[in-house]
Amino acid sequence: MDISRRTFLKTGALAVTGAALAELSPALADAPPYPRVRAMHQHVDLPRRIGTTPDLPPLNVIALNRLMFGPHPTDWAAFEALGSTPTERLTNFVAQQLNPGSLDDSACEARIAAQGFTTLNKTLQQLWLDHRVNAANYTVRSQPFNEGRRVTWLKAVYSKRQLFEVLTDFWHNHFNIYGWHYDVLPVWIHYDRDVIRANVLGNFRTFLESVATSTAMLYYLDNVYSSNAGPNENWARELFELHTLGAENYLGSMQQTQVPGYPNNPIGYVDNDVYESARAFTGWTVRNSSSFGNTGEFFTYQPWHDRFQKTVLGRHLLNDRPALEDGRAVLDAAAAHPGTARHVCTKLCRRLIADDPPQAVIDAAVATWTTHQQAPDQLKRVVETIVLSPEFADAWGQKVKRPFELTASMLRATAAEFVPNDDFFWTYGLMGQKLFEWTPPNGYPDVHDIWTGTNVMVYRWNIAYHLVAGNVDSTTIDILGQMPPGTVTSNAITDFWIQRILGRPLDAEDRSRLVDFISQGRNPDLPLSAEEITERTPRLVELIMRTPDFQWR
Repeated sequence: MDISRRTFLKTGALAVTGAALAELSPALADAPPYPRVRAMHQHVDLPRRIGTTPDLPPLNVIALNRLMFGPHPTDWAAFEALGSTPTERLTNFVAQQLNPGSLDDSACEARIAAQGFTTLNKTLQQLWLDHRVNAANYTVRSQPFNEGRRVTWLKAVYSKRQLFEVLTDFWHNHFNIYGWHYDVLPVWIHYDRDVIRANVLGNFRTFLESVATSTAMLYYLDNVYSSNAGPNENWARELFELHTLGAENYLGSMQQTQVPGYPNNPIGYVDNDVYESARAFTGWTVRNSSSFGNTGEFFTYQPWHDRFQKTVLGRHLLNDRPALEDGRAVLDAAAAHPGTARHVCTKLCRRLIADDPPQAVIDAAVATWTTHQQAPDQLKRVVETIVLSPEFADAWGQKVKRPFELTASMLRATAAEFVPNDDFFWTYGLMGQKLFEWTPPNGYPDVHDIWTGTNVMVYRWNIAYHLVAGNVDSTTIDILGQMPPGTVTSNAITDFWIQRILGRPLDAEDRSRLVDFISQGRNPDLPLSAEEITERTPRLVELIMRTPDFQWR
């Protein structure tokens, strides 16, 4: 769907009316009315198209919208204080964010502590015992996942370590696991805390093994049951196709010996590499019974391991090797392959810059990846290369915020008091990106078109309304309390909120339409009544958050 500003805001400024639903999607027009949507009479038509390339905003706007879940109102001044030039500020900001332990996050930690969560600090063994072995019911079993996703929301909205949270979201999608998987629920905290978060700024090869040996991934892709009697290909195939070389380096069913570059430097992988790898990972399982020791921990069970020789990416694995040694050899080969560097670096550039990132920045990231392949902070160095590149500063509007980013950025931009609960999850979930609920292993799509379709856009508009209108339990936004005393004219109110939310001016035509909305025909330099300010200002804030200017990144 090609979204224009006219379509974006034509529906009474705030809510999607029945007529607008009919225009956007005839099927929606026949649906039961969404109970919390109301229409208002004023039309605000903003003509520029979201599909066009917008003007490049100041560097602080780019940085705070792509390296954070959107700026909090206090972030504008904090960024400006980091140096005397935009480049110096960005460099210092990135240095801070890539050393998250140096940032005081006690305020966020206090919010989390106030929720009374009980699973966040449990070891894997404790999670396994309390929420699987001795779980009295499904509520107890799912408690680690339910608490984990709530904590993720609180960190996205309130943590000072914003780039770390952005990258955590990236890696959760790269190594995607469906959180509601019955065997994943009890150990979700371990996967998030000890596998993903522990490796976000670390070494990729180390990260890969942490994922491969995690209880959650072993169950999610069924390797927990893989034995010499019936090797399971799921983990091996996704290891190559998604986690390392990528589908772009898949060469089909040709013989391994026919792959160009074989045996020393095969340019890609074939089906036999997957089959051989599946054999290499037989016996990688979990202590999940009394005979194995029922602790939920990874171990290798040698009687299940395929003892015969194998060949993977040109590497020959001799017969009768330990299961752990065979699997690690596959991880070594996959992590070291040049295709892995390019595949993962391209995904990082796509997340941090544009749907189609410039080749120059991909090449620079690959060079850093390769140079520091053995470094314990390899991934940190790669991210630094990407976000300090000229290409990072020269791109804008080539991505839109996915629903998770969009909603978190709305909550941050409005300084909301927010506690994620079931009412919030229901309202938010209508946009199609329920946190950790993407069933297949490829993670949520990271391209513009997926998140700007007709149905999705309706709910993207609605979430702004529901948050500002106070329709979500345990979420409050004090719009009027944030305005300085004396901000009483249409011009002053409009300019205050544009700057507070967007950090830059709107073009004159767009601004004029917003002023017309709040002034409703009166002189915009004359004071509005208290009643008019109370009624119209929240609607204005919602409008600004609906604009493409807010939804671009």
